[in-house]
Amino acid sequence: MTSKTASQNTLTSTPVASDLNSVLAGLDAIILGNPFANKLALVCLLAQGHLLIEDIPGVGKTTLSHTLANLLGLPFKRVQFTSDLLPTDVLGVTIYDPDTKRFSFKKGPIFTSVLLADEINRATPKTQSALLQAMEEYEVSIEGRTLSLDKPFFVIATQNPLEQHGTFPLPESQLDRFLIRLSLGYPGEKFEKQLLQGSLDKTSAQALLTPEQLLVHMSNAQQVHCAQPVVDYLWQILEATRRSDFFQTGLSPRAGLQWLRAAKAYAYLEGRDMVIPDDIRLLTPYVAAHRLQTISGKNSAELVSALLQDIPAV
Repeated sequence: MTSKTASQNTLTSTPVASDLNSVLAGLDAIILGNPFANKLALVCLLAQGHLLIEDIPGVGKTTLSHTLANLLGLPFKRVQFTSDLLPTDVLGVTIYDPDTKRFSFKKGPIFTSVLLADEINRATPKTQSALLQAMEEYEVSIEGRTLSLDKPFFVIATQNPLEQHGTFPLPESQLDRFLIRLSLGYPGEKFEKQLLQGSLDKTSAQALLTPEQLLVHMSNAQQVHCAQPVVDYLWQILEATRRSDFFQTGLSPRAGLQWLRAAKAYAYLEGRDMVIPDDIRLLTPYVAAHRLQTISGKNSAELVSALLQDIPAV
């Protein structure tokens, strides 16, 4: 199966080009100069995953999160993670009402569709772990009760570089909950001058989809076909990370499942009804690198990409 042959299989009967591409255009109009990062954010949501944006403050991480929620017509909440933030500040707390003389549960900001966990690595590991169950099972257990979260539920976490003061590294269990990690970087000269001139209207992001329409797209994305040779190719990559001397441990089966979901979502957004090997390769540094701890301290994205050179594509 070649990329050329696979690319001819397009989803001509679906409204992908009309509404999801309009969402991408809306993102590109506000998050300037980084269309691929915008596309990855939408891919992550379509794949029912969660997004980790790692970068220095002030490059548009919060703007991307809020704009995406607005364009998709989704409720949005933001939590500023700090060293004194408590798990109850995220999940909610039971309070006593003296008027009714009863205890009632006050839901925390996690009960939303898009949750921005801003500077997540400034909180202690105990507070970071408050998100684990929600991100994996889409529900939270509080004081003996299990409460379901809204659908869709999408966590966008921002992380400052670890060399900055007051940060706590995310544990492996937390990193594994994020489907995609990306970095926005500085905008190019042209786009930064637009920002400096104040010609950007951040209030122009109007809802282009309903939550119900988005859920249909999320379901359709996972109906994209992945042929057995492509599955075999992905497995070979997973196995190579497990046998490699570069990494402390290889990629887990869950990482492989999420990688495949992301590849299907990317193919769907491209208007194709099948995954091709290029989809797997393209997503490698964004899906795999943050899950791999290197032995030498070298860049994990570069090392896992180097592994691909020895694995023949189908």
